[in-house]
Amino acid sequence: MKIDALLHALLPKDDSFFTLFEKDSGNLLIAAGIFRDLMSNRISKEERAQKIRKIEEIEHRGDEITHQIFKALGTTFITPFDREDIHILASKLDDILDYIQGAATRIVLYRVDTISPEAERLAGLVYDAVVELNKAIPMLRDLRHAEAINESLVKINSMENEADDLFERAIANLFDTCKDPIQLIKLKELLVSLETATDQCEDAANAIESILVKNA
Repeated sequence: MKIDALLHALLPKDDSFFTLFEKDSGNLLIAAGIFRDLMSNRISKEERAQKIRKIEEIEHRGDEITHQIFKALGTTFITPFDREDIHILASKLDDILDYIQGAATRIVLYRVDTISPEAERLAGLVYDAVVELNKAIPMLRDLRHAEAINESLVKINSMENEADDLFERAIANLFDTCKDPIQLIKLKELLVSLETATDQCEDAANAIESILVKNA
């Protein structure tokens, strides 16, 4: 362990950051689960609208938690990890939820009646990646769990790669099959939001990896 990391480990730290991150990732997991469920053709329009409203509520809750983390950064003398990494991780968790909420809102605004198999799978990948983040974040309390944390980070990276490939195929298929240019733009924007959400999951994983490297 590096000397600065050793000294940092010996100093007392504010436990509230761990609690806030666990609360944040748990809130995100609820939203991702609801989003995965609404990105299905097996539910009614009324059920989908209800789930979208629920995601909006959860997104507001996420904003509040993010604000609490940033406020704690400004008032806490000793943080458990590098301040920049805490800020980046909090921002990325917030970004994931923003893109989930944005994709959900587009379904209403663009009057999307049918969810494509590719969009449904992308929503599933977002959920799966958030599940892994929700596993990894509580383990940051004890970095002796670094190996298990890394397993989740590798899975997230693999999911993001799958999402990239799926997104490219979905866009190509959209251009081949959709003859209405306005509808094409709407569906493309929905796919972009979904793929970007997986990118943000990988960015959050990278922030966690940075924490592991700096505290090894």
